[in-house]
Amino acid sequence: MLDTIRSFIEREKMLSPSASVIVGLSGGMDSMALLDILTLLGYRCMAAHCNFHLRGEESDRDFEFVRKWCKSVDIPFIYVDFDTRQYASDKKISIEMAARELRYRWFEMMRRQYEAEAIAVAHHKDDSVETVLMNLIRGTGIKGLTGISPRNNRVIRPLLCLSREEIVRYMESRDIPSIFDSTNNDDVFWRNALRLRIIPKLEEMNPAVKEAIYRTAQNVAEAEKVYSASVQESIDAVFQHDRIDIRALRKTVSPQSILFELLSPLGFKPSSIHDITQSMDAAPGKVFFGGAYRVMKDRDCFIIDRMPDTKTVEQTFLIEPQTKEITSPIHLTIRTVQTPVCIQKNKHLLYADYDRLKFPLFLRKWQRGDWFIPFGMKGRKKISDYFTNRKFSLKDKENAWVLLSGDEIVWIVGERSDDRFKITESTRNVFHVLYEEGK
Repeated sequence: MLDTIRSFIEREKMLSPSASVIVGLSGGMDSMALLDILTLLGYRCMAAHCNFHLRGEESDRDFEFVRKWCKSVDIPFIYVDFDTRQYASDKKISIEMAARELRYRWFEMMRRQYEAEAIAVAHHKDDSVETVLMNLIRGTGIKGLTGISPRNNRVIRPLLCLSREEIVRYMESRDIPSIFDSTNNDDVFWRNALRLRIIPKLEEMNPAVKEAIYRTAQNVAEAEKVYSASVQESIDAVFQHDRIDIRALRKTVSPQSILFELLSPLGFKPSSIHDITQSMDAAPGKVFFGGAYRVMKDRDCFIIDRMPDTKTVEQTFLIEPQTKEITSPIHLTIRTVQTPVCIQKNKHLLYADYDRLKFPLFLRKWQRGDWFIPFGMKGRKKISDYFTNRKFSLKDKENAWVLLSGDEIVWIVGERSDDRFKITESTRNVFHVLYEEGK
């Protein structure tokens, strides 16, 4: 068995010889086997234990067990206590996700602190099979059918070449103690339900079903490499900055696959991605939501954007006569100069007659019903109509700010000023503003 794992580590390029490794040690059979195997293979191991305080006395029992074991076999031991429930509440995530985030963040901190080469965790073949089935039940793309990866950056899984049965036999042969987590028998959890109820039923149909699923996942993992390379070429062709070119997207072999790989990491569900694909021929204006992001259908592209901060949208910012600069929500540099002044034709610059302004000025997002008199014109125009004529995208409209004097719009910031506040022969003082977009 040691030779099998040694070859697996070498083949997957997990560790250099005699490397220093942080080993996640829960006290369960799998992690105890992992620590023993890596030690026998000559790696310099440090056991790392997380107490999530989720199982009362059992959590403290686990800590005492692994602490005493490491002392008895002379292996360095480090541990941490987490208030997992509070973290999950603060982050508004599940307990399981909270424990995962806390665990791997701390492991990485310890790896850096002790200058270890990697973090070893005890996933094995059966875990990978369960992951494939879980992803299949939830709905997944091709990556979700590849199972657990042998390595993910600094996290390695040397036991993925072994089944649970092989680990049990190893522990018996080495007479190594372990402890049992009682929640492993609670089939309210999906993974436990698969292991305790679903997989045994599948084994009635095919006694070697776990090995069959594991081999299939490995085949899919190889095919996924080809798929990912092809998809990335298509993504590079259709996606620039925050926009997906619909015309270029149509030319790809599978637009829905491209959208899935782009949008699923942002929190979009498969059903939403299907709807986005179907909307390529739809009129502009549709918006689709996923997690903290949204996709807006524009004339010839999809725009990917973070959900706007509703507080900023609703706020109004004041500009006093003495204000020289504001840096939030946008960056404006302000000064007052006397005429004559050299006027540059630049839509990011405002030149207004200072004496026609009523201070404080107001900066806010534009609103439905807003109107102004575009510079050089005499008639008033709704800002919404102006945006339409200028072919503003949905995102451009949403990001538009206006500067007001009283109830009158002085400037669509970075776009066009109002004719009522223009510089004339009688102007003595000029209100000058520079808008630095993106700063």
